[in-house]
Amino acid sequence: MNDLTRWSLKVSRETDIALRTLLATRGGRKGDLSRFVEEAVNRAVLRETIRDVHERNANVAPGEIERIVEAELGAAGRTFWAEHRA
Repeated sequence: MNDLTRWSLKVSRETDIALRTLLATRGGRKGDLSRFVEEAVNRAVLRETIRDVHERNANVAPGEIERIVEAELGAAGRTFWAEHRA
C-alpha cells in the first residue's frame, strides 16, 4: 500500500459498532479498519467481475471455454519458463 488515497465514508452507527467490535475481538490495531474496507472492496469487485464474465460468456459452450483457457495457460507457461531459463 504505497500509494494511498483517503476516502470519506459514511456508515450507520450500527455498522460502525459491529465492525469495530469485530476488529477489537481480533486484537485490532491501527490500520485494521482501512485494511478491512480495502479487502471487502476487492472481494466485491472480484465478485462483480466474475458475474460480468459469466454473463458475457453465457452463450459460449463449456468445451470452448476450456479450450481457450488451456491454450492461454499453455502460452503463459511457455512465456514464464522462457523468461526464467534465461
